[in-house]
Amino acid sequence: MKKILYYDCFAGISGDMNLGALIDLGVDAEHLKNELKKLNIDGFHLAITSDKRKGIAGTKASVMIHQVDNQKHRHLHHVEEIINNSSLSDKVKHDSLKIFRLIAEAEARVHNIDIQKVHFHEVGALDSIVDIVGAAICLDYLKVDEVLSSPIQLGGGFVMCDHGKMPVPAPATAEIVKNIPVRTGGVNHEATTPTGAAILAATVTRFAEKTDFTITKRGHGIGHRDTELPNILRVYLAESEEAVSGDILTEEAVMLECNIDDMNPEWFEHVSALLFEAGASEVFLTPVIMKKSRSANVLSVLSKNNLAGKLKEIIFTHTTTIGLREIKVMKNFLKREEFVVETSLGKVRFKRSFLNGKQVNIKPEYDDLRSLALANNMSVQEVSREVMKSV
Repeated sequence: MKKILYYDCFAGISGDMNLGALIDLGVDAEHLKNELKKLNIDGFHLAITSDKRKGIAGTKASVMIHQVDNQKHRHLHHVEEIINNSSLSDKVKHDSLKIFRLIAEAEARVHNIDIQKVHFHEVGALDSIVDIVGAAICLDYLKVDEVLSSPIQLGGGFVMCDHGKMPVPAPATAEIVKNIPVRTGGVNHEATTPTGAAILAATVTRFAEKTDFTITKRGHGIGHRDTELPNILRVYLAESEEAVSGDILTEEAVMLECNIDDMNPEWFEHVSALLFEAGASEVFLTPVIMKKSRSANVLSVLSKNNLAGKLKEIIFTHTTTIGLREIKVMKNFLKREEFVVETSLGKVRFKRSFLNGKQVNIKPEYDDLRSLALANNMSVQEVSREVMKSV
């Protein structure tokens, strides 16, 4: 039985609406507060109350700031230091940093600057740090196998930000939701914030209006507005019998393929790097013989559905192909987890996978092995043998 978290974003999503919805769904509020203390930052508390919009009851979460100086601007490395120096779990750290990086990348593209020069403004403030790290804590608490979402309602009208009056969606939000199904005009305000958009972009595996699951629980996150459309984020816990067998998980994916016979083979390394950086799950080459006995390569790229547009753009821009095949596939993969082990040579990240509840594979991260090999004047093979003694 596959456990699913589904976001119904009919009125958009913000960081505080997300926290309220997940608490209303069943996340223990005291657990969330205790985990947030691991950030080791002062000047805030999380207020959780019951509230209603248009007669619909739910939970409202508000980050109350005590010290104004905690609203100072921060760069990405400041936020990374706060999270990495905390005692939060590795998974919560990973998910939090992924969300922050999506926002930083969006801001960097909007302003055409280096990602490390991005001022996080509102996102660097304490309330947004709590919203984002809190989202990762809640997802870890729920222990779902997959996160799904409806198309996202962005809203309409204009919003005031640090750079003046901007049309909805705000520039950063528009960048974050590229290649994600959205709607506009449902309300005349900013329905989805950059933080809300990044939480979905970082954690949702598939955006779909049609669903095939059994709802087991519902939660409502109450927003701060009181408009004609209820300012509510609705979430569901659901189960699906068809999508999982034991620890074998299944999700829809897309395979992009093209035959290339007129490009310098050395360029494939650059193209592959760009595709992986953009989120491709797999990139590989297959040698083939084309018409007139010409040698060629099939470039194959496996990705999540919502990334297909971005990856096609990279293929058309950075290769010589003028056409490609797009094939819908079902991806089957084992349930896995990542963890860090302190070995005799230093810290190493590991991945392990499970089948029917039993560990069937464990593997150290190659980049960590290589770094330790260089630092200790050893071969990668020697380092691998040594660190495996610690697991």
